[in-house]
Amino acid sequence: MLDIIPGPEQMTALVGTSLYGVWKQLCALIEERYEMDPVWGKGGKAWTYEYKYRRGGKTLCALYARENCIGFMVILGKEERLKFEKEREAYTEEVQRVYEEAQTYHDGKWMMFEPTDTALFDDFIRLLGIKRRPNRT
Repeated sequence: MLDIIPGPEQMTALVGTSLYGVWKQLCALIEERYEMDPVWGKGGKAWTYEYKYRRGGKTLCALYARENCIGFMVILGKEERLKFEKEREAYTEEVQRVYEEAQTYHDGKWMMFEPTDTALFDDFIRLLGIKRRPNRT
């Protein structure tokens, strides 16, 4: 947990105006479909901030921010990977590449994206749909 949650000014100063716009659009897209409990945290060694979408102790996804860069992470467990692999051709080449190169840990395949625009948002939402059905209509 963070002591001080960054506001729009700090986020804009950290990632830049255009990336903060991408960040806000991605958050809006997730929040439109999912009722989650967002949690701010420290971003570990590689990131300044972490912003997780959680519900019932499970994380749906996490957004990360550092200087001039934002990240979007989805972790696919074993069953979720099978679902992804069945429909992998429906995803963009970039998403397939990130999937292939993603590190697999005991709890799943950690897919990290560093979006610079909204081009992959449809794929992001489809990936989240593998993890959990949207609970908002």
